[in-house]
Amino acid sequence: MKRVIFIILALVALCQAKAQIAFDQIKREVPNLDSIQAEITDPISPYYYPRLMEEFERNDTVMKLDKYRRLYLGAMLQEDYDAYRPSAYREQHKGAGIYNHSNLTGAECDTIIKYATRALADNPFDLVQMLNLSRALRGLGNHALAEIWNYKLRMILMAIISTGTGADEDNAWYVIENSHEYVLLGALGLTVKNHLFIEPYLEYITVTDPEGNPLGGFYFNIQTNLEEYWRKHPVD
Repeated sequence: MKRVIFIILALVALCQAKAQIAFDQIKREVPNLDSIQAEITDPISPYYYPRLMEEFERNDTVMKLDKYRRLYLGAMLQEDYDAYRPSAYREQHKGAGIYNHSNLTGAECDTIIKYATRALADNPFDLVQMLNLSRALRGLGNHALAEIWNYKLRMILMAIISTGTGADEDNAWYVIENSHEYVLLGALGLTVKNHLFIEPYLEYITVTDPEGNPLGGFYFNIQTNLEEYWRKHPVD
């Protein structure tokens, strides 16, 4: 329950960026992970992973969707990837309870920035912490840096959207962490109603629109998430 509340409260900040996400204009293509692996490990490729990460971490807003797609999906192909590794920084911060405040004080913004920054250093793809960081920066009047984090968030969500339509099993969206499913659906203005795991590696999430009308659901592919976890944690 705490995790769900954490995500829902963080989605408040996403509303500021939601209108700018041109999801309907994104080319959809089921990813070929073998091809992406070859691209991100080739030092002369424009998608060489260490350079992509350098661009991302220096807040380069020149990065476009082709690079974000390789950056995001390529994260699953790194040796240290673990979709289910908990963040100590996020767990520490969740106990603070300040996410329940609709209007943050300056001190609360400082606290959120402190922990969100640490969490993102630990996991650069923690979308919930991106939301929190953007909200806190905006609360302190740092709109320029807040917009940079909104840009990074939007591009990651677009990278997810680019992997399929989510409409059926063959076109399931790829996510590198399960929480990204909720952030994406929230960005689409949808409310999650039920979460179903479909063996061997799909998740199906049913949703409603803002008025509560059922809209069916969307499929997510978590094959690499599970395979890498089982490979690195065979006892589990």
